Amino acid sequence: MVAGVYVQEVADLDVEVSRADSGTLVRLIGDLDKLTAPLLKERLLKLFADGRVEIVVDAGRLEFCDSSGLWVLVEHQRRVAAQAGCLRLVGVHGVLQRVLEVTGLKAAFDSVASAEL
Repeated sequence: MVAGVYVQEVADLDVEVSRADSGTLVRLIGDLDKLTAPLLKERLLKLFADGRVEIVVDAGRLEFCDSSGLWVLVEHQRRVAAQAGCLRLVGVHGVLQRVLEVTGLKAAFDSVASAEL
């Protein structure tokens, strides 16, 4: 059961948050970069403060991700893991997929599922 959906738009990134009893879905639409990474960090910190440590990040509609955006995801993975939670990435493709593979950071996440093309 979905408790609610929250959408916030800044620059070229939409962050949609859907809360359910079993966890939280964070859908990213647009570009996750130096300008927009603070928005994602803010939303993830709010979820963490609310006790939400089971997170699925849907990157299926993410068009770009630079190191700033990647760092926000890695940092939050560490945060939720310290509370016995998990952060899963789904719909991973393009630049994000390539960067995760090249850097070896794919292993830093609980799971990474590529987009079905």
